[in-house]
Amino acid sequence: MATLFEKIYGCISASHIGSSMGAVVEGWDKSRIYEKYGVLDKLLPYEHYGNKWLRPSGTTEDGIERQKLMLTAIIEKKDRVTAEDVVKIWLRDIKPESDGMVSEPFEKVLLAMAKAGIPAQHIGRYCPWDGLVSMSRSCHGIGIINACDPDGASRDIYDVGLLYQTHVGDGLKWAEIVAVGIAHALCPDSSVDSVIDTVMNYAHPRIKWELKRGLDIASKYDNAFDMRDDFYKIYNGGGIAYAQSWANEVVTKAFAVFKATKGNATDAIIGAVNFGRDTDCLAAVAGGLAGALSGVGAVRQEWIDQVDSAVRLNKYTNSQRTLKETADGLYQAVLARVEKAKNWVNLIS
Repeated sequence: MATLFEKIYGCISASHIGSSMGAVVEGWDKSRIYEKYGVLDKLLPYEHYGNKWLRPSGTTEDGIERQKLMLTAIIEKKDRVTAEDVVKIWLRDIKPESDGMVSEPFEKVLLAMAKAGIPAQHIGRYCPWDGLVSMSRSCHGIGIINACDPDGASRDIYDVGLLYQTHVGDGLKWAEIVAVGIAHALCPDSSVDSVIDTVMNYAHPRIKWELKRGLDIASKYDNAFDMRDDFYKIYNGGGIAYAQSWANEVVTKAFAVFKATKGNATDAIIGAVNFGRDTDCLAAVAGGLAGALSGVGAVRQEWIDQVDSAVRLNKYTNSQRTLKETADGLYQAVLARVEKAKNWVNLIS
């Protein structure tokens, strides 16, 4: 059984590895991936955003940069964070030269509003992409600081998530079940079934039917590869901006991959990367869920080493912490939160 630290380390490592490996083939369909790589199961260099920077193998992309800002806020506060806490990190840690290198165009606008002093919880209402996977694929830290407390994870998504989206759309509803799933997966007695049961209890009725449809497909298969055709019959849109990156598609498929791979982090990463469409977001979510359940022992060490090597070379990143340093900081934050809870109990008992 993985320890809490190993689960945190596994969640962060698998999400970063999945992000990097998936970025190589982001936007490709499964047939193109197979024709080029057979089964893609290694970290490779790649270009992104149309610029000329050839990223070294193991380099992550915009979603992990978004995640890192939340992680830094949590690590420094050693507790649950608010949107205002995260905005302070935005203003301090986002480098001017990083614009267009490790961020999406809309994030430049959000940052400008933060610099102008617009309240943090109001910023997301001006983002035109309310249903995107922006928060769902980067909210791992919200689940981690609320380890074994899905109620806390649910509440925090509807605060911190307002940096990117609003209550009106469904983007935060999908992010909620990712954070809730991670929070429960960190429990010592969690299982694939208990994670899914917990998530279904929190899922908003408007998204619950779609999640169940995806899980029903996954229940017919014992690996992520064989179920891809069933999902392509449902999710195949194109022709608009971010056509493959809406939260309903990515999160539904992520839980299906999590279920079909029985929560094994390495299998979830490889299955998600070879699924096609928004591969980096899918692998970050599926890998993070599986890593939180199975722990870092289910993640290939050479992948961890390569991501750590790449971050040391990345002058644009919001944080150059290694994966283990990040996990250590988050683990200490969880312990600090537990200690505060104990002190509170002692005060009123």
